[in-house]
Amino acid sequence: MSVHDQLAQCLCDLIRLLWTLLLPCLFLCMLLTATLVVLVMGVRVWLQANRNARRARDGRPTVAFFHPYCNAGGGGERVLWCALRALQNRYQDVNFMVYTGDQGVTDQQILDGARRRFNILLPRPVQFVFLKHRLLVEASLFPHFTLIGQSVGSIFLGWEALTEFVPDVYIDSMGYAFTLPVFKYLGGCHVASYVHYPTISTDMLSVVRDRNPRFNNADYISNNLFLSAVKVVYYCLLALLYGLAGSCSDVVMVNSSWTLNHILTLWRATNRTCLVYPPCDTHAFLQLPLDEDSDRKCHTIVSVGQFRPEKDHRLQIRAFRKVLQKKDAGLVAGPGGRESLRLVLIGGCRNQEDEDRVLMLRGLCQELGVADRVEFKLNVPFEELKRELGEATVGLHTMWNEHFGIGVVECMAAGTVILAHKSGGPRLDIVVPYEGRQTGFLAEDEDGYADAIERILALSPSARLEIRRNARLSVTRFSDQEFEACFLAAMEPLMGTLER
Repeated sequence: MSVHDQLAQCLCDLIRLLWTLLLPCLFLCMLLTATLVVLVMGVRVWLQANRNARRARDGRPTVAFFHPYCNAGGGGERVLWCALRALQNRYQDVNFMVYTGDQGVTDQQILDGARRRFNILLPRPVQFVFLKHRLLVEASLFPHFTLIGQSVGSIFLGWEALTEFVPDVYIDSMGYAFTLPVFKYLGGCHVASYVHYPTISTDMLSVVRDRNPRFNNADYISNNLFLSAVKVVYYCLLALLYGLAGSCSDVVMVNSSWTLNHILTLWRATNRTCLVYPPCDTHAFLQLPLDEDSDRKCHTIVSVGQFRPEKDHRLQIRAFRKVLQKKDAGLVAGPGGRESLRLVLIGGCRNQEDEDRVLMLRGLCQELGVADRVEFKLNVPFEELKRELGEATVGLHTMWNEHFGIGVVECMAAGTVILAHKSGGPRLDIVVPYEGRQTGFLAEDEDGYADAIERILALSPSARLEIRRNARLSVTRFSDQEFEACFLAAMEPLMGTLER
């Protein structure tokens, strides 16, 4: 037998072997699929039985918010408490609860924190379910492949929440889209989501494609063509999965035009998506007096934002140091020198990682020689926040592609001259002309921020006052009342299902 015939014979034998294995493999696949379907249906029936038993016992439906960091002091938490207040006022015969990962605190301590930090008092108590495995969504647990790690972790955390309590309506108010299919298809719940910031975005893809170093794109990746290509593929796959998970939402609310554009692209749920600007406590800040600051001997620059890496407090400190150097050299107009400027960083710390970041920032201040002019204020009460903003000249914001920027609105309402990043929500929604008049300043890098601060300080008190007035008039569209009206309108279809 020739070599050709032997090869042909081997090929025929291989085909016969594969053919004989095909039917068993198909049968095994069908059996495993059927087993999975039966298991999923069994879990769904069990969870719905738990919900029906609870509903029969309570005599009323329950709406649940998924917010693992509800005791933090950021803008996302303000959305949570304002949304709860609005729903409680409208729907008297509905119970409300919050899934939280906060440990070592009581229900009342959390509610007291909301009142102290945000000046929000709920009309009646809410129930809390304390989750034990919030670590699964901590970035520190996933030093590599952080986004997919946190997304998978949120699925398990969502499963823990669902098995603890099965609600009638589920609202993800913190951006964990991968929990939506868990509650919808296993729990049989109606689901809604309020998206502050997409987990993955086309902007993030462009950063990796262009090999730009950022806080979420390390230098060793941006400097390596192969690793950058692998990360692009990874991001594309994650974007596909994220879009599939998000498309499960019956109602989608987004907080800014920037977020809206990305969510429409990724989730493809145009007819279920609406823009609901987040609530900003403009009323309290609008009560502050708005006068010329000509008699101020010391000008304060205030930053409001959680101490997270994307807020880029390092940029604030470096730009501030550059301004101080120019003032000492007499290059900046305005009274006084170095001692006439002060930078105050106000924000919340969610965990030990954030506290460590503050220590690192303090070290940077020491290294740059500005520690005596930079003050850190962590988790401050609302009254202290209001006082600091009322005394400030400049409100500072440096996050690239900030989804919205509640701190930016608060600074404008309080009467500071805002200086924000030229991207995201501040550029598209907030620091925009009001009736054709300037409301603030935008910058992108260290030099741009330093130059903008110089321009603000060089303005006459009357010119600054004009900008502050325009800014204050423009922020009324971000009030609590506007948010509550839009939020209730968006949620009405889902809340209507509870009345049937």
